[in-house]
Amino acid sequence: MYDYKSFDLIIDARSPREFDEDHIPGAVNLPVVDNAEFAEVGTLHRTNPLAAYQLGARYSLENISRHIETHISRYGSKSRILVYCFRGGKRSKVWQDVLETIGYRVERVKGGWKAYRRWVNEQLAVAPSGFRYIVVSGPTGCGKTRLLAALQDNGAQVLDLEALATHRGSIIGAVPGKPQPTQKLFDSLLLARLRSFDPERPVWVESESKKIGQVQLPDALLNAMRAGMTVAVDAPMALRVQLLREDYAHFEDDPGSMIERLRYLRPLIGGEEFDRWESLATEKRVPELFERLMRHHYDPTYRRSILRNYPDIDASPKIMLDGLSLAELQPVAQELIARMEQPATQN
Repeated sequence: MYDYKSFDLIIDARSPREFDEDHIPGAVNLPVVDNAEFAEVGTLHRTNPLAAYQLGARYSLENISRHIETHISRYGSKSRILVYCFRGGKRSKVWQDVLETIGYRVERVKGGWKAYRRWVNEQLAVAPSGFRYIVVSGPTGCGKTRLLAALQDNGAQVLDLEALATHRGSIIGAVPGKPQPTQKLFDSLLLARLRSFDPERPVWVESESKKIGQVQLPDALLNAMRAGMTVAVDAPMALRVQLLREDYAHFEDDPGSMIERLRYLRPLIGGEEFDRWESLATEKRVPELFERLMRHHYDPTYRRSILRNYPDIDASPKIMLDGLSLAELQPVAQELIARMEQPATQN
């Protein structure tokens, strides 16, 4: 497929609905027809194909004219433009014809988004194995995600899967006001991130389950991570509680909403323990609630999971963090990079 970063502009000519489901990362949605127009033309095509094509052409020219004024006009004549639609057919061709008439250098994705999607699936089956991974493990609230940010600040290659998934990975991990990407878009974002890495250097990643919220990690990535090195991170309970209060601040005023998300755990942890959670939520004793959740659910669950996926975790280097702010984690990140990346570089 294409080296997408070599283009000055990538145009997704499909409808906004199709674009939202998945698109080439970095592409701009300049639809030939919008959602309503796409549905209208499709419905008409079933009874009168000629009228449908005429209507589609009128909508296309109107929309492309507007896109040229609002977006295309900012690009110079030497700009390289890539355009695609669903199958590489009419919608991308009309864009290509117009842009080439203006004088732009334009390429069209052969086979369109469908060909791109096949390529993503093929790549995700093999690309993850091209890297060596350093897997940061540790219980809920110990600062793994913040440590990854500090590692990236100090030049490490970081694969932040939770950022790509727009989810913190736990039952209560949905990010308020930010929906998760579809599985297809997550796959696209993941592959784009992997392709940005240097295979000669390690990739730092947090230990994750198969699913992060509603999206799934490819088996090839999980297998490659499990074959990598591990670092076991922890922090005192008081710091972990404080981190959860900061990262899940939306539950401070409404801890009951958190309890509702956890309700399906009642049969697993027992009615007496769940009743205790509900009591703490009702009384808005949030620090105690977070601590109890970790001690009685998250910590034992994580321990079972990490031993299943990383059976040698107890032999890993161990780090007890004494501060979880980004500033406090900078020297920790620098030490980790020097300790775990340098030997691999020298080999």
